[in-house]
Amino acid sequence: MRTRMKLMVLLLLLVVTGCGSTAQSNDSKQQQQPSVWDDTIRFITKTKDSCTMGMSTAGNFTRLRVSCSSPSLATRRSYYCDFQGKPTQCRAYNNNPRHYFNQMMWELRKLKNACQGAKIYRPHMCRKHSDEAQMTFLTSWPKTSPIKPSQPVQEQCRPAAPAQHKPTATHRPVKPAPPSPVRDYQSKKSTPKPVKTTTRPTEEAAPRASRLATEYCWKSLHGLCSYVISWFHN
Repeated sequence: MRTRMKLMVLLLLLVVTGCGSTAQSNDSKQQQQPSVWDDTIRFITKTKDSCTMGMSTAGNFTRLRVSCSSPSLATRRSYYCDFQGKPTQCRAYNNNPRHYFNQMMWELRKLKNACQGAKIYRPHMCRKHSDEAQMTFLTSWPKTSPIKPSQPVQEQCRPAAPAQHKPTATHRPVKPAPPSPVRDYQSKKSTPKPVKTTTRPTEEAAPRASRLATEYCWKSLHGLCSYVISWFHN
């Protein structure tokens, strides 16, 4: 009887200790934040910002935080952004989840700001799956707006059109007014025209003219020749 009682007590103690250990393990799992990997992925952006990628789970979603800081003292800055998705729907992701985020990192390191990239990232190994299986932009600090795939960067930053200066009015030289026709008419009317006076041959030049006419002209033209010669002499 004593041995049976001892066995019963030992069994009760084992059951109690087993239940306590399982309860403690469940509490510890709930307190710890589940993480996909303890090792983060590191990369450097186009502007030499040092960034890290940390992955974790939140229910059925996989979350990614990208944290960056600039090593330069002149442009010292820090920022981060969160992404969320269900890449577990992709079989290739389940086989090699780290390679999935490495492919995403290859796209992030091409940017000047790792949090100002695309809204949805489609790594090559899961590019054929739906948007739900991809990592989608969730939030960031400081607040930034990711670039939409359909809208290029050049359309967002357009140079301002230069101000158009109106040409200043140039003063043209004033042409003098033409003289009025009335004045010209009066001036023409006031100036007297020279009167041509024809002087007839005097009586003194007539004998000489008749003598020359008889010497150089026909007889029938003596009268006309003498008249012309006397007119030239006068």
